[in-house]
Amino acid sequence: MDKIIGMGNALVDVLATLNDDHLLKEMDLPKGSMTLIDENKLQIINECFSQMETQLATGGSAGNAIRGLACLGAGTGFIGKVSNDTYGKFYRESLLERGTEANLLVSTELPSGVASTFISPDGERTFGTYLGAAATLKAEELSREMFKGYTYLFIEGYLVQDHDMILRAIELAKEAGLQVCLDMASYNIVEQDHEFFSLLINKYVDIVFANEEEAKAFTGKEPQEALGIIAKMCSIAIVKMGAKGSLIRKGTEEVHVDAVAVDRVIDTTGAGDYFAAGFLYGLTCGHSLEKCGKTGSILSGNIIRVIGAEMPAEWWEDIKTKISEL
Repeated sequence: MDKIIGMGNALVDVLATLNDDHLLKEMDLPKGSMTLIDENKLQIINECFSQMETQLATGGSAGNAIRGLACLGAGTGFIGKVSNDTYGKFYRESLLERGTEANLLVSTELPSGVASTFISPDGERTFGTYLGAAATLKAEELSREMFKGYTYLFIEGYLVQDHDMILRAIELAKEAGLQVCLDMASYNIVEQDHEFFSLLINKYVDIVFANEEEAKAFTGKEPQEALGIIAKMCSIAIVKMGAKGSLIRKGTEEVHVDAVAVDRVIDTTGAGDYFAAGFLYGLTCGHSLEKCGKTGSILSGNIIRVIGAEMPAEWWEDIKTKISEL
């Protein structure tokens, strides 16, 4: 089976469920966005979290996708950077527990990255992200060896703050014969670095994952039209539309996959990442576009039933059965 390596910000998610959205306004965090914060803001959030019930989980967009793939039994690896602190050790152990090859570089200067995750009553999540060590991964620290033996490289759009590093990763991956998959990550990130996203997708990326807000930020169009525009730039384009399902296009082939019906959405953290995991798992198995999309829908439909981006271990057998029945 084809192997997939993820590359992204190695972050530990600290999750808190809100009674209302008042706190988001107080913290100046736009609902549904990912906002980068400094150490001072992190301290303020930590003080706030100390009075609330919180949960800990390994996070980061690419990290979530790789976790989903590993739980399905795919061969996986992950490239990122942590510190030698409690969060860094937690992250490394979580990868290794699932059989993921951990290409984790270590920073001696900054603490490990933390994504403070606020879950609104409607399940929408808002991130205040302190990148810390995660953002210190540099182009010169990457080597061709890291990519050998893999078929796909999955990159999260949050990495675009370092153009040299992301270009170097893609260059090394292409030299090693990998296909490059990019998840656009967040509409505000796409807006801020539109030109660079255009360069990446036109020139290097094979598979693009975007939700409808990101697709609109990139193309200025609604999902259907946006899909057509993105599909002309790469091999496979996917636009995720939440409860309305997803649109997938490869060349002239286009499919619409329904979302899995869920009684109640608890938390949308990781929904897009797990969709990507299911879709890519389907590709590694040689499945049709439709089956790849349906596999993504099964995973994303399950992850929104729990808080955080980690499903109970006992769910996976049932999920694998549902995929095999597609």
